[in-house]
Amino acid sequence: MQQSAVPELAHTHTRPIHWLATATALAGVVALSALLQPGAATAAQEPGLGPQSAPVAAAPATDGVDFPLECGPVEAVVEREATGDLDGDGRPETVAVVHCDAGISTPPDGIYVLTRGADDVPTRVVATLVDPKDRYTVKDFAVRDGAVTATLLGYSSDDVPTCCPDTEDRAKWRWENGAFVRSSPAGAHSV
Repeated sequence: MQQSAVPELAHTHTRPIHWLATATALAGVVALSALLQPGAATAAQEPGLGPQSAPVAAAPATDGVDFPLECGPVEAVVEREATGDLDGDGRPETVAVVHCDAGISTPPDGIYVLTRGADDVPTRVVATLVDPKDRYTVKDFAVRDGAVTATLLGYSSDDVPTCCPDTEDRAKWRWENGAFVRSSPAGAHSV
């Protein structure tokens, strides 16, 4: 039998205690790495580096806005709202679907465009896209690509009860030459 030039070492034979020590050391490394995490990554540039852009303005809130809606003794309710830059000025507008809190029946909706000027000018209604006097209920509603779209449920006559609209129109509004212009997709009207 030939003897090795290197004597046999105790640590070359694995025993359960070796596995336990390895597992404990590994658990310690994992725990330590969890405590020593780097800061969150961001895509923001350091101040003074690269081109600077103006801060994005917040969209106008609907709270406290006096909507041009006659509700009598009940309050106006903002049913839905969406935001987007409708006039291309870099500041978002808010579009709100509002109706009177009738409790029963289906009160007609109004669609209003809200804006807030620079220097903390209070939020104000700048356009009425759908007047509640027209007796529409808004089914689908969105602000996308600088346009407002909605599906409007209405009535073919005054004899149709407010619970049961019997017409449907799709409408789209876009800011053009200083005003909101309504268009309807071809074949959008149905009874």
